[in-house]
Amino acid sequence: MMSLTKQELQKIACNVRLGVIEGVYHAKSGHPGGSLSAADILTYLYFVQMNVDPQNPKMEDRDRFVLSKGHVAPALYAVLAHRGFFGVDQLQTLRKNGSMLQGHPSMKLTPGVDMSTGSLGQGISVAVGMALGAKIAGKSNYTYALLGDGELQEGQVWEAAMFAAAKGLDHLIAVVDNNNLQIDGTVEEVNSPYPIGEKFAAFGWRLIEIDAHDFDQIAEAFTQATGGMGKPTVIVAKSVKGKGVSFMENKAAWHGTAPNTEQYAEAVRELQERLAAIEEGAA
Repeated sequence: MMSLTKQELQKIACNVRLGVIEGVYHAKSGHPGGSLSAADILTYLYFVQMNVDPQNPKMEDRDRFVLSKGHVAPALYAVLAHRGFFGVDQLQTLRKNGSMLQGHPSMKLTPGVDMSTGSLGQGISVAVGMALGAKIAGKSNYTYALLGDGELQEGQVWEAAMFAAAKGLDHLIAVVDNNNLQIDGTVEEVNSPYPIGEKFAAFGWRLIEIDAHDFDQIAEAFTQATGGMGKPTVIVAKSVKGKGVSFMENKAAWHGTAPNTEQYAEAVRELQERLAAIEEGAA
């Protein structure tokens, strides 16, 4: 684990968001909305919470992470790059032929990726298997998974939730990026998963609810989540889709749309202004 101030984490998260915009703009495709909403959680995980080593990505006793909402790979790639798993310049190769950074994470191509994901609902099941394997082997590492709220419409998620609780997987921590939007509109309009927290609790999980963009709340949540108690933990993180780019915020249209040249320039300008404000202590 690294020791970083809230200001330092805010700066990293802002650079991660810049990396998301850089990637999807140069790819001319991708998923910026959910990537931007998940940036703070992913920043905290890789820069503070998780036991990982960029110089030794396959370290046996490392914590594992599964991006169950695999389409927000641009955010994971940006975090991995800024953490030192590969060069930040690689972000401009997103989705290009021959790139290590494809549209969904690949454990065969990308250093730091523990599981190939993309089909919604399957990632959390893999994370449950990882956590069970670690428990059987007597290991103390944690397994983390990030899900989307729209992803909770998949029945496989709830099979995994039931199994994890039945096996007492208290080294499994799931985070739901609850930005309330999916490709076709709000999650209520499409197929409401609410109340999310109460559903996980009913399946036998410990429940923590937070603001996904408040690093104090994020830190406290993960401190609580690693406290054992014989149950898996879910952190329902209320977030803003497109967070950090004003014209993308709370707009379902930015679920899977890349910015054009003018929009790219505006997004970069806004994020650079935000970065300058953080550095001046005004954030």
